[in-house]
Amino acid sequence: MDYSELYVKRIRKLCKERGIAINRLATMSDVKQSTLDNIVRGLTKNPRVKTLHKIALAFNMTLAEFLDFQELNEYSFDEDDIEE
Repeated sequence: MDYSELYVKRIRKLCKERGIAINRLATMSDVKQSTLDNIVRGLTKNPRVKTLHKIALAFNMTLAEFLDFQELNEYSFDEDDIEE
């Protein structure tokens, strides 16, 4: 699984667990609908920390809590993925 897909999976899972539609999440997080759609569709591969923070707050989580999940914690970067 690609690194950027992990955020999408996390957002979708939290939305499903909490009964929140993506468009409702955009309103709750004060993130533009188009920005959130681009993240969820995989068009935005590296969302800004500020955007992820707003999304986390909408889920009533800290950014650390939002980013603390098994798939992300176990992700291994290949040498080609590492930016210098």
